[in-house]
Formats: sequence, structure tokens, C-alpha cells
Amino acid sequence: ATIAVLGTLDTKGEEHAFVAEQIRTQGLHALLIDVGTGAPATVAVDVPRETVAAAGNVDLAAVVAQGDRGAAVAAMSRAAPELLRQLYAAGRIQGVVSLGGGGGTAIATAAMRALPLGVPKLMVSTLASGNTAPYVGASDIVMMPAVVDIAGLNRISRSVLTQAAGAICGMVASRARHLATQTNDERPIIAASMFGNTTGCVQQAKAICESAGFEVLVFHATGMGGRTLESLVAAGWIAGVLDVTTTEWADELVGGVLSAGPNRLEAAARAGVPAVVAPGCLDMVNFGPPETVPLQFRAGRTFYAHNPQVTLMRTTPAECAELGRIIAEKLNASTGPVSVCLPLRGISVISAPGGVFHDPEADQALFGSLKRHLRREIPVIEIDAQINDAEFARACAERLLEMVGGSV
Repeated sequence: ATIAVLGTLDTKGEEHAFVAEQIRTQGLHALLIDVGTGAPATVAVDVPRETVAAAGNVDLAAVVAQGDRGAAVAAMSRAAPELLRQLYAAGRIQGVVSLGGGGGTAIATAAMRALPLGVPKLMVSTLASGNTAPYVGASDIVMMPAVVDIAGLNRISRSVLTQAAGAICGMVASRARHLATQTNDERPIIAASMFGNTTGCVQQAKAICESAGFEVLVFHATGMGGRTLESLVAAGWIAGVLDVTTTEWADELVGGVLSAGPNRLEAAARAGVPAVVAPGCLDMVNFGPPETVPLQFRAGRTFYAHNPQVTLMRTTPAECAELGRIIAEKLNASTGPVSVCLPLRGISVISAPGGVFHDPEADQALFGSLKRHLRREIPVIEIDAQINDAEFARACAERLLEMVGGSV
């Protein structure tokens, strides 16, 4: 097996060469790839920067002539993904590792995101202890803290980099064993969205779909979960979507911390993938600890402490009406079969009767707006139950199975 060791070898050549040597001592091959744009590489390279740039149709000489480091990083962030994609498609690499600060992390993780899920990807970064979402995206990149800056070899960096080499070697070896022994799973895949407050619904619906011969992938609707679900649908992995937890749209609209972005609910609509959609947990907007709630929300709103790190805020009737309009607009673009299921007695555990977020006016604003703005031919199935009741879960699962051609 060969592991790509990709980095800015003009400023961090010694460190990448050290990792490459550690990989070789474990019996694997290392392919040193230079994505630097400054001085010449300080170590011998296997793939020079000119080759990387050419893979992405980047005029490296013109980029360097600008003397703009930001433009250089952006250019290599476009070229490096193309190179890694080509190397992987040709069977020349089975994993990738990189080391970097801000620029190196941006280039390397852009390249890593071009590789399929399951291909080992390890980024040793000075940014790994902060917000890694922009670097990881919907991929399966492993971020490892560098502890000290990638600025030479010392007793701490040698330890960290030795462990990084061991980690990527172990990942590649484990994947090779898995691929050699796994049997092909031909079951079609259903993607489901879930939150803690819709777990009961998804677990029951999942069992029904699995008994009908489907594999069910569950995505936690925390922003990145929704993005990943959308990316897999767009990539053609998914036969049907059980999107009962559309809560990420509440965060996108109101300004919570778990938004999946403005394109949530679009992939299945564009691809014509059958989908059952429910307004699960649109009663809540997510913030961090209480002190992180924006000042404009601290008076006159209903809150619930989900845990010490998560504060939930109840959506208002006006916000719910707008959420209904937005979701209807997204579903109206569907080119394939889509149905809406409404749990009339509560869209989350805590919005059911007796719950702290129980607000019939807000729920009716949501349901009414959704029905009013939906295309007339999109079915709306109203169930006199709470979202986690067996009756509702069964209705969602059976409707999706009808649309994807499964048997109940």
C-alpha cells in the first residue's frame, strides 16, 4: 500500500519527510507530494508542485508571480484535489496524511475531501482543536492536534508525527483487511435524519425498513449530519430518504448553531429520490450554554436546557409559519415522489402535550403554512399522534416503502 504524504514542502519539508520515513519503517510506501508555492522544496519529492498544478489546470508561474500567498493557497486548493482524485482512481494511493498550519491545512483538507468516504485521511494541524467544520466538511477526515507548530523537529513534534504515521498506517492496513473480507451488501440504502427528540420515531421506522430489505443510514441532524445526508443523496448512494428531522432549517432561519445551510432538502428533490419529510424538531433552535444565547433572544422566549452545553429555544408562530413556507418551497422542486407526514400531537418529545415546548399555536402555524404553500399534488398525511408514537413511525416508513417499491 502507498500513502500520499502531501504538504508544503518548501516550509515543512523536513517534517513531512520524517513522516514518510516513519511510514516506510512500517512496511508501507510513501509518496511525497509538494503543494508549496514559495521557495523550492527542501527535500526530495516524488510529485513536484508543477505536476500538482497541471492536474488542476493551474498556471503555477502566473500564481507565483502575483506574490499573493492567499491566491497561491487558493490555487493549490483547486489543483491538489484533482491530483489526489487521479492518483486514487489509478490505484496509486490508498490513504493520505498531511501536516500544516492554516494554509497547509486548507490545501490538504481540500484535497482529502476529493477522495471517497472510507479512504483513510489524516490531517495533523495546528487548527485541530478549534472549529474544524470548514476543513472536514461532509468528509471523514481525521483531524489530529499538532500540539506544537509544524516548525521543525523536536521531542514533542517527533512524538506527535510518529504517532500520526502509525495512525495512518493502521487505518490503511485496517481498511485493506476489511475490503478483503467483507461480503458485498446489495441492499438498497435509506437515509434517515434523527435528533435526540425524534429517536423513538427513527428507531421504529428503521426497524420496519430493515425488515423490508433495506439498509438504513441514520444522520444526526446537527448541521454536518444534514450536509452529509445531502451529499450522499447527490452522489447517488441513496434509494430513499426518511427525512423526519428537518430541525436544521430552524437553526438556519433563526440563527442557531446547527444549521446545515440553505441547500438542505434540495438533493433528493433534484435527484428525484423518493422522500418522506416531517417537521421533526422544528420547534427548537440550538445554542450553546445559556450565556451564548444572543442578547436579542434572552427576553420573552422559552428555553430548555438539553444539557450543560446545549440550550434549546422554542420557535415562535411567526418563525414556524416561515419554516413551513421554506420547506414547502424546497419540496415543490421535487422531480420524484415526495410525501409530507405531520404528527398533529407534537413534533418533538418536548413539544408534545405537557412538554415545555408544547405550543399548539406555533404548530398550527407551521402545519398551515406548509400545507398552504405545497404543490397541490404532494400528499400530506396527517397522523393524530406524537412524532415518536409507533403509529406515526409506521406511517412514515410504510409510505416511503411504497414509494421506493419495497414491501412492508
